Amino acid sequence: MKNKIYLKVNTDLTASPQVLFWFDQMNYPPIPDKEIWWQCQTLLIEGFTNIVEHAHKNLPIETPIEIEAIRVNKYIEIRIWSQGEPFDLEQKLRQISEFDENEQDRGRGLKIMSAIADKLSYEPTADNRYCLFISKYY
Repeated sequence: MKNKIYLKVNTDLTASPQVLFWFDQMNYPPIPDKEIWWQCQTLLIEGFTNIVEHAHKNLPIETPIEIEAIRVNKYIEIRIWSQGEPFDLEQKLRQISEFDENEQDRGRGLKIMSAIADKLSYEPTADNRYCLFISKYY
């Protein structure tokens, strides 16, 4: 089984419900473990929010964010393309305190994503964008 969907939205947090509604297509047939599905939704919305609030913070609201989701056999892959400044995800994750030591509002989303994703990366693409890649097995 392979299911692939695509969405393009503006750099706008008010698009979050639309993003989640669009992503619901990935849960047919339903993933047996509801917690895994909730984790996939969390990964998507945390990734989207980080792109809006950080990668695109100085860009116009019309700047597109492209999202692709693929469900194959026992895993879901999510790709979110952004146009912001360079960002070293691995270095940032090393700098952020663990949950119980993190009193800041910033950075916890990345730690959550890192904890529940099976693979997480943020890499430059050939077309001068960046791709946030998330993979989750179920």
